[in-house]
Amino acid sequence: MEHEVFVPVPAEALRATLTDPARVVRCVPGLQRDADAEAGPLTGRLKVRVGGNTITYRGALRVVERDGAITYEGEGTEARGKGSAELSLTVVLTPVAEGTSLSFTGALTAVGRLADATDEARSTAGVRLLDKFVEAVAALAEEPEALEEATDDDGVDDGVEEPARTAAFDVPVPPPSLDPLLDEDFADSPIEFPAPQPAAEAAHARRTMIGRSAEEVDHAPPRGRYAPVPAPEATSAGATLRWIAPAAALALASAVVVGRALRRRR
Repeated sequence: MEHEVFVPVPAEALRATLTDPARVVRCVPGLQRDADAEAGPLTGRLKVRVGGNTITYRGALRVVERDGAITYEGEGTEARGKGSAELSLTVVLTPVAEGTSLSFTGALTAVGRLADATDEARSTAGVRLLDKFVEAVAALAEEPEALEEATDDDGVDDGVEEPARTAAFDVPVPPPSLDPLLDEDFADSPIEFPAPQPAAEAAHARRTMIGRSAEEVDHAPPRGRYAPVPAPEATSAGATLRWIAPAAALALASAVVVGRALRRRR
């Protein structure tokens, strides 16, 4: 397959990124690096979506520089299945106006699920994979570290302008012009606090502002159906005498009348 992409990034910055395995592994979409510390930086799993299927390969990739061109050679086996694939992809960088032209030439040998896919599906998957790869490489090459590596050892820049760096703490910060207390001396001006109000005046002020104080609300008895039933009043000796005296008088008068009636009959 053949593919060509234009990138608005200098060629030296792109070359420094494309030849560094630690950076390449960050740019390959769908690549999951192997957790083994002894394994190479381009060793792990690669997920490739071809047509409506997703194929996962376990393998490794190598970076080789030949005659100014960069070649990626890799092989892998299917994580689920007996298929395998071998890839050889060569990248040629050509400086052009305002950027670099990247030309890709690749050859693929596959057995298994990838071989069963159509030529159109494989071509579409390859172009999509390369476009995402170039986009990630361009973004990584524009970082400050990559731009610094594009400078030669003699200190002459290769046309890559380093972004201007300003020291934020070296610039004096003017005072705010809208501060009304800017010219006042707080050390010589005492701070006056309002005199505390008496408790009675404060309570009256609260009742005046909010109607009833919190203490009055808390201690007010409930009204309506939830009002408590008043307890029966305790009877005193005076109240007992007030209803016993008329009854005794009535009983005494009745006894006198009955006694007189009995005498008359005798």
